[in-house]
Amino acid sequence: MKIFQFLFLALLLVPFAEIFAFIQVGGLIGAVPTILLVVISAVMGAFLLKQQGLSTWQRCQQSLVNGEIPAYEMLEGLLILCGGLLLLTPGFITDALGIICLIPSCRHKISLYLVDNYGLFAILQRYQKNKQESSVLEGVFYKEKDKH
Repeated sequence: MKIFQFLFLALLLVPFAEIFAFIQVGGLIGAVPTILLVVISAVMGAFLLKQQGLSTWQRCQQSLVNGEIPAYEMLEGLLILCGGLLLLTPGFITDALGIICLIPSCRHKISLYLVDNYGLFAILQRYQKNKQESSVLEGVFYKEKDKH
């Protein structure tokens, strides 16, 4: 399935799934508790977003100081951004997906899956490898005979 087809399908089905979830949860616990639950999950998500975003930013800066390309940190930053956007969208399903993107162990597994299966950041890794190889000066050494 192409990415645009997947996005179109998701944009079509997610609102219906969210409405269904609101109706089911609202029927079980009532309207006010349902709304409070969505608000609490958004506040909790905003806290996690700030905390994890700052942590990832610090790791990114440390990688740059060490002379490394912060490839995983950039991917995790993208996942944090997606998690924040999902938490801004009202609903239980999107909140659950957003919180999954903000939990460090889950986010790390997602990023490893993306790198392993889709070859993300292969270009950056090749660039870093070429950069390391270019700093090595190769040559042949000959000892000159003493002409005295």
